[in-house]
Amino acid sequence: MIKSKISNISYYLPSQVLTNEDLVTLFPEKKGELIFKSFGIKKRHIRKPKQTGSDLSFLAANQLFSEFKEIEKDKIDFLIFCTEGLDYKAPTSASVLHYRLGLNQNCGCIDMPMGCAGYVYGLSLANAMIVSGNANNVLLLVSDIPSSVIHSQDFDLRCIFGDAGAATLIQATEKNGIGKFVFGNDGEGAKNLIVERGSTRAPIDSDWIEIYKEEDEYLAHGKMEMNGLEIARFSLQRVPTLIEETLAKNNLNFDEIDLFVFHQASKFILSALQRKCKIPKEKFYEYYENVGNTVSCTIPIALKHALLEGKLKKGYKVMLLGFGVGYSWGGTIIEWD
Repeated sequence: MIKSKISNISYYLPSQVLTNEDLVTLFPEKKGELIFKSFGIKKRHIRKPKQTGSDLSFLAANQLFSEFKEIEKDKIDFLIFCTEGLDYKAPTSASVLHYRLGLNQNCGCIDMPMGCAGYVYGLSLANAMIVSGNANNVLLLVSDIPSSVIHSQDFDLRCIFGDAGAATLIQATEKNGIGKFVFGNDGEGAKNLIVERGSTRAPIDSDWIEIYKEEDEYLAHGKMEMNGLEIARFSLQRVPTLIEETLAKNNLNFDEIDLFVFHQASKFILSALQRKCKIPKEKFYEYYENVGNTVSCTIPIALKHALLEGKLKKGYKVMLLGFGVGYSWGGTIIEWD
């Protein structure tokens, strides 16, 4: 029986860094040590002006090809690009990335405008393409540039979010790899984390430009609004159930999971979930201190570092959970090869 597995992961971080010391300079009433104590983050990476999510994914893909020279680009037969900041209304950004990367023309391309749960959703689509026999090698690119929609005076959001791109190669296998998926959505919560302007329903107009003329690019991509309390409440209510559903879907018990890698939403949410769900600390992997919340990129970046640190080993069963903006959520279990 054909299955799929995650073969390789790389990521790219922009060179510009926003440290806690930089934030203290911008917000003199704040203290660097209190920023770290509150958010658990020391620095975040910020895109260059005009740099898009697809640019970061392009660089992440090149990093993947450079790091794993055994990857044959001409064997990639499907490209999935996940971001909340697509380049154009048309064509798909995946098509543009396909050309920039020099992939084979016999390669399908699709955009997926998802956020916090995007990586899990992307894995599910890659898995579906492979187990159905329609692909053997799927390149999943994820990237987000939340800095482009954060007001310069929004202290909390500037502390939490960073920009990044990540690339994952998913391949066909006969061994255990990616398991079954659980999905869910509650659109009633969409208003609690939203970028209202800058798209079809509410485009930027002259009034907007006048209000935000002092901001970089006058916030042309829109302005993020987040109700942190409601996002935390949603996470703490939904994720414990998602854990149970994901275990049941994959016929596994809680104790059979070797590592839990969740969307790296925030220090508060992760710490609260670890305690509430009674996950042993040695099995609960966190990586956000040097990157912040990179939206769709948090899970692949965490997986990469867990591997580098020796905390992700061959044969480990790993629970991956994505949850957030939408509200949307998804979960699966992978067996690391």
